[in-house]
Amino acid sequence: MTATAHDASSPNGSRQFAGLVLGAIGVVYGDIGTSPLYAFREALRPFAHDGVTPPEVIGLISLMIWTLTIIVTFKYVLFLLTADNDGEGGTLSLLALLMKKTKTHATIFFFAGIIGAALFIGDAMITPALSVLSALEGLKLVTPVFSPYVLPIAVAIMLAIFLMQSVGTAAVSRLFGPITLVWFVVMGIAGLLHIADDFAILAALNPYYALDFITHAGFVGLIILGAVFLTVTGAEALYADLGHFGRRPIQFAWFAVIFPSLALNYLGQGALVLKNPAAASDPFFLLFPDWALLPAVLLATAATIIASQAVITGAFSLARQAIHLGFLPRLEICFTSASNTGQIYVPAVNMVLLIGVLALILSFGSSEALATAYGISVTGAMVVTTVLSFQFLRAIWGWTVLAALAVLLPLFVLESVFLGANLLKIHDGGYVPVLIAAALIAMMWTWKKGTLLVREKSARNDIPLAQFIRSIERKSDHSPVDVPGTAIFLTSVPDMTPNVLLHNIKHNRVLHERNVILNIRTASRPYVPEAQRVTIETLSPRFSKIQLNFGFMEDQNVSAAMPLCRKAGFHFEIMSTSFYVGRRKLVGDPNTGLPHWQDQLFIAMASFAIDPSDYFQLPSNRVVELGEQMVI
Repeated sequence: MTATAHDASSPNGSRQFAGLVLGAIGVVYGDIGTSPLYAFREALRPFAHDGVTPPEVIGLISLMIWTLTIIVTFKYVLFLLTADNDGEGGTLSLLALLMKKTKTHATIFFFAGIIGAALFIGDAMITPALSVLSALEGLKLVTPVFSPYVLPIAVAIMLAIFLMQSVGTAAVSRLFGPITLVWFVVMGIAGLLHIADDFAILAALNPYYALDFITHAGFVGLIILGAVFLTVTGAEALYADLGHFGRRPIQFAWFAVIFPSLALNYLGQGALVLKNPAAASDPFFLLFPDWALLPAVLLATAATIIASQAVITGAFSLARQAIHLGFLPRLEICFTSASNTGQIYVPAVNMVLLIGVLALILSFGSSEALATAYGISVTGAMVVTTVLSFQFLRAIWGWTVLAALAVLLPLFVLESVFLGANLLKIHDGGYVPVLIAAALIAMMWTWKKGTLLVREKSARNDIPLAQFIRSIERKSDHSPVDVPGTAIFLTSVPDMTPNVLLHNIKHNRVLHERNVILNIRTASRPYVPEAQRVTIETLSPRFSKIQLNFGFMEDQNVSAAMPLCRKAGFHFEIMSTSFYVGRRKLVGDPNTGLPHWQDQLFIAMASFAIDPSDYFQLPSNRVVELGEQMVI
């Protein structure tokens, strides 16, 4: 659903637009809305021993506001939301578009894409752990009695969040927008009420103070930049969720609600610390009077749960894109809504995220410790997006190299500085997102490399389909027995004879009266109209070729597509139709193909792939599987 799908000038259009804006507030901005819980607090931490001075407080708040302005407002809200792939955004969506439009530097783009995707998954592990811990630690300010229970409560909340994924989030999603809207309004009001503590904080609106702080901070400035960047966590969700809400609702929500609330809250935190330097220990929760502290903690906890749900859902969507683009094996994908195909549940990804989040919570133990591990995945993903955007401007919009550099080089330099600042935290826990991303990159690279190797080995014995049809239709004493009915053979190489067809003739010595070579193609765009779903080609009286086209955001449901085949002229009776699929057993060979470690990793990943009959949702009582062994 996109914002362009309605007329905002009509009453119904206005209501729909308001609904999209409210949904964007809840889902798109849930992550960035939790940053005030910890960003300013962590930026102040290097000054804990010597105390922070007014120029440093003003400089820090100026840095935060202008980081939000330059990176979120200019890069994401105003620029990247216009760089879409048929209405869809995100790193892999942009990669798919570039790989379709340009053939140069394909390897660089491939690795940039999988690095960005891997960093996003790492972010999806760290964000829930950090956000929920930050919110629950506010309970310590209500009463120290809660201190021993923060970790157990955080673990219980995480378990509940991940266990509910299989049920679906449709009902909960209706609450996301209103709760998050209340959260932003409360944050903005809390900050606004404290600006009067010291009006000098308004000087932070001048970017001069941000630049002056950086130029005079020295080496400690780099360390502080790593904390300052926490203000823009979740900015990638702006781009990734473009297809769910559309450009205009996301932009309107940012300028009307999100940016003003964030700016007011940071200004209020700064003014509070100017008035009372001791408030630097937890400037967010100390904005609230004692009577409002417990409600604020509960509201913050609800907001962090919503933010966690948003990044988990984003990880599911990214995994589906990666599967369809050939970066991951076919994993089980469950659809939790009959009307919204964006609401999915990927059990394998859910389990990996749950284990990762619990490990982070229990090993780091506090948001302060975990904050040191945060930032690398976010900054790395942003740098990757900027690199891909450069090629987008050149290949899609036709900009010159100089024009593209003029727009993106300042952003690239700024984000690279932030990345360098975060890399300084490697030894303090920053290695965690690096290791997570490295493992995921190795997996996606291995799967892509392994599938290409399997395809190459299969191609050595391939028989051109046209040649096979000519030979099989020449009757002889060795011809297979004709049997009634229709046989549909799935294949990824439509011009070659499917191995499963050859095995069927070799072992069963039969050939159906009607044979269909079925190829399922994933387009480089997110959605394919039903009118373009089916392509049918008659090869001979007994053989036909059908191609089913799906977008990389769509459910590749063959059973649901078969009625479209009837409309396109291919008539069959389902009770006399059999679907033939191949099953390969892979055996590693250290002397050929992949290195030994990649052999083992590829085989292990292949073992997690679900059956093609389940993945493509073939009629369960009409499927025939034939196996073969392949050495890789």
